[in-house]
Amino acid sequence: MTAVTDQDQDHTEPTDHPDRADHADHVDHEGVGDSGPAPAEDAVSDDVSETASAEGASEDDGPGDAEADSNADGDADRGAAGDKPVGDTVPEEPARTEERSDGRHARVKAESEGSWDDGLIARRVTEETAAAQPVVLETRASAPQTVTPLAYDGPLRSRLDALRELVGLSRTRLDSRALSEAGRVLDEAAARRRLSGQHTVVAIAGATGSGKSQLFNTLAGVTISETGVRRPTTAAPIVCSWSDGAATLIDRLGVPGRLRRRPVQSAQSEAQLRGLVLVDLPDHDSAAVQHREQVDRILALVDAVIWVVDPEKYADAVLHERYLRPMAGHAEIMFVVLNQIDRLPGEAAEQVLDDLRRLLDEDGIALGEYGEPGATVLALSALTGDGIGELREALGQFVAERGAPARRIAADVDAAAWRLRPVYATGRRTGLSEEARDEFAARLAEAVGATAAGEAAERAWLRNAGRACGTPWLRLWRWYEDRREPATGRVLLRAQADEEATARQRVEQAVRTLAERASTGLPAPWAQAVREAAVRGSQGLPEALDELAVRAGLPPGRPPRPGWWPAAVLAQASMTVLQVLGGLWLLGQIIGFMAPNLGVPVLLMVAGIVGGPLVEWSCRIAARGPARRYGTEAERRLREAAAGCGRARVLDPVAAELLRYREVREQYGRVVGV
Repeated sequence: MTAVTDQDQDHTEPTDHPDRADHADHVDHEGVGDSGPAPAEDAVSDDVSETASAEGASEDDGPGDAEADSNADGDADRGAAGDKPVGDTVPEEPARTEERSDGRHARVKAESEGSWDDGLIARRVTEETAAAQPVVLETRASAPQTVTPLAYDGPLRSRLDALRELVGLSRTRLDSRALSEAGRVLDEAAARRRLSGQHTVVAIAGATGSGKSQLFNTLAGVTISETGVRRPTTAAPIVCSWSDGAATLIDRLGVPGRLRRRPVQSAQSEAQLRGLVLVDLPDHDSAAVQHREQVDRILALVDAVIWVVDPEKYADAVLHERYLRPMAGHAEIMFVVLNQIDRLPGEAAEQVLDDLRRLLDEDGIALGEYGEPGATVLALSALTGDGIGELREALGQFVAERGAPARRIAADVDAAAWRLRPVYATGRRTGLSEEARDEFAARLAEAVGATAAGEAAERAWLRNAGRACGTPWLRLWRWYEDRREPATGRVLLRAQADEEATARQRVEQAVRTLAERASTGLPAPWAQAVREAAVRGSQGLPEALDELAVRAGLPPGRPPRPGWWPAAVLAQASMTVLQVLGGLWLLGQIIGFMAPNLGVPVLLMVAGIVGGPLVEWSCRIAARGPARRYGTEAERRLREAAAGCGRARVLDPVAAELLRYREVREQYGRVVGV
């Protein structure tokens, strides 16, 4: 049984019946013979006519649709007349009637043995009569089909999950255009997984005049795709399926029902190519933009592709630069066929084939030779049939493995990962070292004046010790000197303002240095994210450090006193008492109140005068160690406070960005299989 395109219907002569009853009977009357439908079949004929009518009404694609509607009207009239065969209204010769009757019985038998229900427009003919018979448009009633969905293996599922996680972690850091290809691959992988895993969709692509439509027809065993010298000949993709259950796959390609076909069915052909869905694409170099857009769209959806080249255009730059080179990673799902070798004399075909292999190797396409995975390269002639058997055998083995859909998705993941490589991997070491962290903390401590604060604390401790252990005459002199110094508040305020400006500049410089070190080796988007995190954290950092300097600079209250301090104070007081006692004794002798004796009072005064400074000097020497420890403790507290403030405001946000980048790097490693 044979099916036709809408163009074939346009050339069928109408019947004389006013309602154009049963177009199939009229074609039988014109000489189709056994291929015509039986008008006496009630259930089958009604289902077939209703299906054809529904499809014609839904497609609305020209004369063929009107003819399908006419068939439906004819079936309705026939039912109203008591299912009287329409053929009875047309005079026929007895031989024709018997021949058509035999054809109807053969058709009923074929329907009882099995049906295909994927909504395709059928083209079934016998090999002996394919060339001689006119073709008939026919549809079959649908029956429920169990379609086994595609299953991905564990490694591929893991890579898809990692890619999905990678896209999720990167949405706020990368531009949507950078993730568009990865998102498309995930969407297509999910969509393909829900569809049949028993079918392999293979597209035939090629340039103008390469003979891809002729190769398509040769594989199908019947003329399905139009061929000719007019360019471009193929204006829309045509699908041919070798088995049932591929309707959803073809729907995904966007091919309408009027462009769906079935090949010549023979036991050997059906067994060899079972599960194949072949798509004839328009020319990829067509002058019509919509043709090239259809090629690009469908090439992104099919499981494999057969590139058809001819001896004239096999080295075309458009083919290699726009398609073959970008699809180098899809070599395992590619067939490269050198067609029209019948035009090459002698050994020219082998020479052209070798040159084609050389060009494919330059494109980075691995060739499947010597048992290695890669593209299959063949030479054939679709016109003479030379090499067709080899292609059919290779294609049959390829389809029987049922691994092309998963390999296509894996290759798409590889391509998406390669495009994302510049934004995830640079081959350089990244992150913040401990040295960089310590240097940042030191810069903040310097900006907040931790060293100066420690020195001030040390001086304060020494000053306090000097006041407690020094001579009273020296303390009185210092108090007098302090009172004599004029007020210089304007100069102090100006110095303080300059110091604050310098401290702010130091903080900003410390943040910039840290951001540069943290972003070194990162891809541009992540380096920008790190710098932005550092800048956001630095806002308000100088003010926070000033508050810390006030709170943590000097401890509240007086500095702690060591244990020897009371003894030193008592010794200094004793020296003062000796001086006072010796002085009073001498004064009493001068005024005659006491008997003259200069030795003892002078000795007392000298002991007090010499002993007081000696005690003060000893206390100062003894106070250096505690004062230094006190100043160091004050400096440490201020450094820790500054480092904690810098860590909370700058280091932690920067570390969070680096951690996010480390996570996406791990996911990217899973995507690429590392």
